[in-house]
Amino acid sequence: MNIDRLAAILKQAAQQEILPRFRRLDDGMIKTKTGAFDLVTEADTNAERVITAAILAHSPNTLVIGEEAVSANPALLTSSLEDRITIYVDPVDGTANFAGGLPLFAVMAAVVQNGEPVAGVIYDPMGDDFLMAEKGCGTWQVFPDGRRIRMKFADPVPLAEMGGLASTGFLPLEQRRIVLGNLAKIKMLGNYRCAGHEYRFAAGGNIHFLMYNKLMPWDHVAGALMMRECGAHVAKFDGSDYRPSDTGGGLLIAPDKDSWDEIKREVFTV
Repeated sequence: MNIDRLAAILKQAAQQEILPRFRRLDDGMIKTKTGAFDLVTEADTNAERVITAAILAHSPNTLVIGEEAVSANPALLTSSLEDRITIYVDPVDGTANFAGGLPLFAVMAAVVQNGEPVAGVIYDPMGDDFLMAEKGCGTWQVFPDGRRIRMKFADPVPLAEMGGLASTGFLPLEQRRIVLGNLAKIKMLGNYRCAGHEYRFAAGGNIHFLMYNKLMPWDHVAGALMMRECGAHVAKFDGSDYRPSDTGGGLLIAPDKDSWDEIKREVFTV
């Protein structure tokens, strides 16, 4: 699957199924999955259907694993990734934002070949631009007119000057209490409830760390590849490499190994 073709598929789905429904959802178009912040809308299901069909039309032997397909059939998440090409799809990343009328949502896809991430695309329907990466080729912001800007993660700074984004809600309660207390050691913390935009923000060198505990592949495979490609140190909480098959074990991203070690030791003591 050519990355530019994949990007075009995401954009077409957004224009056809997502943007026409933004701020036009009635109660019957929004459903709750596991909780108040875990929603699905008609835009999610319709966009995923369109994206999946378009990918298979171009590449019929590809395994497409979408967030909503897994919600309907959890066994998809344990599919073997070896000896095949798999594309993970998040049709509307930041659904709670989308449903609430906040223009902070994204469409994401990650390409995995023989178990290894090789490409990722994050499309911002509101800004009409992409963050794109291919393994070994860097991370790029791509504009509608074809302009491309190479992305670079932030340079290291002292712990007290660090600012970042962290999703603490999925940490166990006792660990969350410790981490929230430790966060007083840094300068700034945010959470956009949209991994796609958090990765985009980080790729531009605007923050010094990202932290996630729950790891669903459609949320993080593309972003983790992009962070590596723009120079960040990316590892699970135990220091091991993050793999597309990992759904737990946490993910911490920082400018370099020394910064990663320090913020892991001083803040994210999980």
